[in-house]
Amino acid sequence: MSGNGETAPITQVVPTGWRSRLDLRPQMARVRGSAIAIVQIVVAATAAWAFAHYVVGHPAPLLAATVTISSLGLVRDARPRRVLETVVGMLVGILVAEGFVVVVGPGWWQLALALAATLFVARFLSPYPPFAIMAGIQASIVMSLPASQPFSRLVDGIVGGIAALVVTALIPRNPRREEARDGHAVFAAADDAARTIAQALRRGDAMRATRGLEKARAIAPRIDEWRASLDSGLAVAGFSPWLRPQRAELRRHHTVLQSMDFATRNLRVVARRAVYLCDDGERRPVPAELLSELMRAAALVGESLDDISMQPAAREAVRAVAARLDPAAILPGGTQSELNLVTALRPLAVDLLTATGLPGDQARAILPRV
Repeated sequence: MSGNGETAPITQVVPTGWRSRLDLRPQMARVRGSAIAIVQIVVAATAAWAFAHYVVGHPAPLLAATVTISSLGLVRDARPRRVLETVVGMLVGILVAEGFVVVVGPGWWQLALALAATLFVARFLSPYPPFAIMAGIQASIVMSLPASQPFSRLVDGIVGGIAALVVTALIPRNPRREEARDGHAVFAAADDAARTIAQALRRGDAMRATRGLEKARAIAPRIDEWRASLDSGLAVAGFSPWLRPQRAELRRHHTVLQSMDFATRNLRVVARRAVYLCDDGERRPVPAELLSELMRAAALVGESLDDISMQPAAREAVRAVAARLDPAAILPGGTQSELNLVTALRPLAVDLLTATGLPGDQARAILPRV
């Protein structure tokens, strides 16, 4: 996970020119990532429209398709609760607008009243702003399009909502693929930050240490993304019968996430102390190597996301570093600031040990007494 501290570059080569403009890999990756969502939308919208048209007998069940498409969407968060909340929001808009059509009929001022009433009701029911917007859009459609009979469009909306929920269960999006990608992004970002910090300590480079602190602080949004994709994955796996076997693995990943959240916070503490130490321009290879060893062990923890058999090896690798983290023994005669830096590595090691599934008390017991 960590490279040679003296030779590893700070920056990466960025392609420019016509090759970068003709590189379609990002677009293709985006399409591949949305393939299951597209299949979901197509199947659900088509099924909802066909059911409302051929079974219920509505000549143009537009809302059956639009409710389905809007409730599923292409967003990463595919948890059933989000789909249901979106469906309910749209049904509120349809219901309010249908009531206005029955009482006062269609027209521009009727649209204004129906839209205002829908938005007020939706905001009362939910603090989620898109809930009100979805309701308002459906209310506008209802007020603008004629219907063969009262409340027929509400039936279309219900058909579309049911289709969206059924497809969420029967053609689920793969929760592990997205959350594992987010998890690896966290480990990669932590490694990048730690590598920069280690380089700064080896060279006594205050500017590089500051850059390492910036990178460490930038890990927090990636943690949030991983948590969101994991929560979504757990919800989908609990809802879909096909994905229930994945719940145990997703829960294990959630344990790793919690530990890495604490670990990255402690990495920021290490980075701040490194910034302070590097102000004098002195080289400090010993704590730099300790940090590098710890992050090489963390790389094995990251690999265990895909292969649980790597977990024991990851635990032993972290244990080998953690058992040596006695500041006085490692840096005899070191300054208090240097000893504090090594001390800051101790909770980081404990967090990495708990990421391998070791209980917290056992992880702390591995550290030498100080």
